[in-house]
Amino acid sequence: MSAFQDNPSEVLSTLDAALDHEVSLVLYGRGALCLGYDGVRPEFGSTKDVDGIIRNVELQTLVNDDQFWDAVDATNKQLEPKGLYITHLFQEDQVFLRPEWEQHIVPVLRPPTRHLKLFRPHTIDLILTKMMRGNDLQDMQDVEFLVRHDHITLADMEPAFANVRMPDIQELHEAFDRALPVVRQIITKATS
Repeated sequence: MSAFQDNPSEVLSTLDAALDHEVSLVLYGRGALCLGYDGVRPEFGSTKDVDGIIRNVELQTLVNDDQFWDAVDATNKQLEPKGLYITHLFQEDQVFLRPEWEQHIVPVLRPPTRHLKLFRPHTIDLILTKMMRGNDLQDMQDVEFLVRHDHITLADMEPAFANVRMPDIQELHEAFDRALPVVRQIITKATS
């Protein structure tokens, strides 16, 4: 039996142990929900992967950081028998976010780490990231959790919807358009 209570903690602790210097990482996806919020649903901890956002200000440093990428490879190899891994590390301009998203990132204090400095986007930005696959059922359930957890209202979200920064890819714009009425309905239902 694993000493970890959730899969994202095991992935990040393994990565942290493989690093020899400080690295900042912004988590998103279910790993961010599992580690960045209290009172989470158990399925958040059973996610098999950890996703991250690379901030533009750190992009070149991280791209050139061979030890980090070796640590990612070593982590994935070590955890492969358990089906756990670090998967998507996206540049910030590849993810649905507000233009000022970086000003609102939140420290993530679990699991305790020596070299990794972990953050998550603000709840409003996490909701935007959950719209990248359109009205995917799991993502919309995650949106409902986020809305209820942080008491997000339409007044909070409408400016984000209007100003969302997204990649110039037609399929992603269509996904946003499909998700938008569903997310508005989730918020309306949760706040009524």
